[in-house]
Amino acid sequence: MRIGELSERSGLSRDAIRFYETLGLLESHRSPNGYREFGAEAEPWLAYVRTAQRLGFTLAEIAEHGAALQEAPDSAAALSALFAEKIAVVDAKMAELAALREELAERAGTGCPLTPDPR
Repeated sequence: MRIGELSERSGLSRDAIRFYETLGLLESHRSPNGYREFGAEAEPWLAYVRTAQRLGFTLAEIAEHGAALQEAPDSAAALSALFAEKIAVVDAKMAELAALREELAERAGTGCPLTPDPR
């Protein structure tokens, strides 16, 4: 299918599809007239990429792990391991944000909230 059809089916812009192709996340072949031609597997792959992004995975992480996970015989276990790693990252960020919130709350309403702390 051509890029316009893939764009319609996937809900992604042509620019996004070209960008994913530039990153190596998606492959196309050029037809004799120079149009990009994408295989039928491109549509579900793009849905996979979008879902992974929504779950907090970067395009670099998707590029690194995505294809291998789809082809792995035990992809469910491999995905679970990646999810566990991502949960640890999210937990660390949440702890960092909680500490930042606490510090902001301590400084709110003080005469000079940007006074350096003695730490």
